[in-house]
Amino acid sequence: MNPMREIRIEKVTVNIGVGEAGDKLEHAYALLQRITGKKPVKTYAKKRVPNWNIRPGLPIGVKVTLRGKEAEEMLKRFFQAVENKIKFSNLDDQGNLNFGIQEYVHIPGVKYDPNIGIYGMDICVTLERPGYRVKKRKYLKRKIGKKHVITREEAAKFFEEKFGVKVEK
Repeated sequence: MNPMREIRIEKVTVNIGVGEAGDKLEHAYALLQRITGKKPVKTYAKKRVPNWNIRPGLPIGVKVTLRGKEAEEMLKRFFQAVENKIKFSNLDDQGNLNFGIQEYVHIPGVKYDPNIGIYGMDICVTLERPGYRVKKRKYLKRKIGKKHVITREEAAKFFEEKFGVKVEK
């Protein structure tokens, strides 16, 4: 196989959207730090939503980005939390995967903490091939060619082979 066609995980982003600042946000911050072992980053609102009392600049969530071996190990645990099944519709046209975990207690090795409560989270897996740096570099940025872009089918096959996940159509 051509080494330039190999698919690999660029990053895994774990996000907990709380929707408000205060104790809930701090609990989500502590939970994410406990699960991943990394320091989370707060995410801020960009738009005003008067019905939900959200205004620009208000912290409304936390996220952590994982890369390398650490990302693969955590991804295995996240797949176990959803019983090693993902929907084909969770894959986008660039081959990235997005899915949610209803409650953090479903993740293996994580115990319920009554001080924190129950939170769900979103998991975003970004895939890439060698050569994807071309679209991110500062100098001479270029688009990735159509043949080099990862399709949904290729991403589904990657997750089935590498993690033993069943992709349901």
